[in-house]
Amino acid sequence: MRVDGIADRWQTSHVLKRDVFSTVERGRLTTPAGEVDGVFRHLEQVPWWSRLVARFLLSRERKALRHLGQSGIAPPLLETGKSWLVRGWIDGVPLNIAQPHDDLAYFRSAKAALRKLHRLGLSHNDLAKPQNWMRGSDGRAYLIDFQLATHFSRRSRLFRIAAYEDLRHLLKHKRRYAESSLTPSERRVLARKSLITRIWMATGKKVYIWITRGLFNFVDREGGGLRLIDDAPSIADQLSAHSDVRGVAIVSYPYRRTGTGLYAFVEAAPGVSERALIDFVADKLGHGIAPEQLQMVDTLPRRPSGEIRTEILQLIALNQIDLIAPLIANETERLAVARIVDDRRNLTDRLEANLPH
Repeated sequence: MRVDGIADRWQTSHVLKRDVFSTVERGRLTTPAGEVDGVFRHLEQVPWWSRLVARFLLSRERKALRHLGQSGIAPPLLETGKSWLVRGWIDGVPLNIAQPHDDLAYFRSAKAALRKLHRLGLSHNDLAKPQNWMRGSDGRAYLIDFQLATHFSRRSRLFRIAAYEDLRHLLKHKRRYAESSLTPSERRVLARKSLITRIWMATGKKVYIWITRGLFNFVDREGGGLRLIDDAPSIADQLSAHSDVRGVAIVSYPYRRTGTGLYAFVEAAPGVSERALIDFVADKLGHGIAPEQLQMVDTLPRRPSGEIRTEILQLIALNQIDLIAPLIANETERLAVARIVDDRRNLTDRLEANLPH
């Protein structure tokens, strides 16, 4: 990597995300005060035809993080250059993994974070994505990914509309995880989109989808990208067709070669090998489609309804083992998950933490 001004001081541990607008890496930055954990967004591998948009998005995030400073609701901006920035690392997981069911303290914290954001004259503009809401290891809400954020010099009508939409998107997440705690006023907000949003949904959003998915071939499904959308369902269908397979769950994880890899957890009868299942998929779909990792498990973690707990499997794939314990429902599940953790495949980015035994 040859990013001016930082190449000799940044050490990548793994790639979090790579698309036509930027590459995002986790690692450590050497500063005068010592090494610090950080997240590095740079444009080095951005193709020429998306570079103008990529620079615009990077500048928006840089400006927002500067205004946020040490607000405590977002990662601090550590350093920045013409085509890159380094922000602090938040110890936590995205909302879609944390799944804070009935966690009213989290949603109070999220609302307080929004109020602080708006007091600084900022609107986030991309809070419909659960991966832009973090649940820190301290249980609090944090915001990330400010590429679409806007700073307003005054509290104009446009600012109030943008702030309203930020709140409405937060309440949509609250409705999913803690619907019974919604207040009457919050339900009224959920029921009423702003006029600008209604116009956008009917016109501009269709153009946006056509450009991003059609021209840029870019999709961000909770951080999983195209492989999670295009390849994972076919892989799951193929594995499920195997006579010895009882259950399949596929999640994405940072993969150094391509940015995103697929990790398949397969519950199957004794005797069938992982190699045989990978070949079973590759013979039908091709080696380029087969998952980068496949792990046989005795029992997949499930809810009482039978739904597979993919949020736990996602943390295993990410090696964020220290964040699993609060999600465990009972002793039986703890033992089953511990066996999966002990046998996990993606060890290249392992964090030095273990599931309590």
